Amino acid sequence: MSELLIIADPALMAERQHWLAVLESERRLSDHTLDAYERDTRQFLAFLTGHLGGPATIKDIHALRPADFRGFLATRRKDGAGARSLGRNLAGLRSFLRYLEKKGLVNAAGAGAVRSPKQPKSLPKPLSDSQAITVTGDNAQMHDEPWIAARDAAVLTLLYGCGLRISEALGLMPSDIGPGTTALRITGKGNKTRIVPLLPIVGEAVEKYRKICPYHLEEGRPLFRGARGGPLQPAIIQRGMQKLRSAFGLPDTATPHALRHSFATHLLAGGGDLRTIQELLGHASLSTTQVYTGVDAARLLEVYDRAHPRA
Repeated sequence: MSELLIIADPALMAERQHWLAVLESERRLSDHTLDAYERDTRQFLAFLTGHLGGPATIKDIHALRPADFRGFLATRRKDGAGARSLGRNLAGLRSFLRYLEKKGLVNAAGAGAVRSPKQPKSLPKPLSDSQAITVTGDNAQMHDEPWIAARDAAVLTLLYGCGLRISEALGLMPSDIGPGTTALRITGKGNKTRIVPLLPIVGEAVEKYRKICPYHLEEGRPLFRGARGGPLQPAIIQRGMQKLRSAFGLPDTATPHALRHSFATHLLAGGGDLRTIQELLGHASLSTTQVYTGVDAARLLEVYDRAHPRA
């Protein structure tokens, strides 16, 4: 905080501290985001010290133009910041300026006129076929209680075998899936309903869980239960996957959601067409599904580089 006392006058410092307090108490932002916004504004005020030739004031902030913000981003880029960091820098500054604007202290149009850096598309990171099969097996589950191991295996098998989101799997009711079920009717994001074929092995995993679950799975309550009989929480499955990562030496990207990515990538690699995969995943736009073509191409190049005699 002593650094900021040098590069910003007390009035601006006080407003900044109040803004951060509002973000924490009223908007309940995570500690990670709060730390990032604190750091972003600190870096910006340090930049203004050299840019303006003295500690920044509220009047200085009011007078800033788009070129000033671009200059800050250019400086950060020279220091090695990537597009994601620059985008977050700008988001933090815009939030602070909107706060000051609501109080009638500045005009936030300057920061709003600056275009956010184009973000690189990050490819989904699926598990390999063998990894996905391993982690969805009931023998792999890291729990001594047989019914809980069967439950976790059933949930993970639904994510990989049907491409479900974890919230969709945990939202299933007992009547949604049972002996003889060949397809699931899933209501996903935006209340978009889709039909997903149910592989026999998925149905078998769910049926094994149902047979040994100690709780009565009555209609109107979720199919998957926690250890005390309440609704199963996503965090439980995520922690179970974390144990599997440690046990099988899997990367940090091996999450429950990565099984959904694996479902799509493995279908595409096996000859599935994008439109069908789009429907199975419940994507509103084909462009969202097309990211998996990048994953498949990346794997092809990796195999080529590793195996081709002239590579």
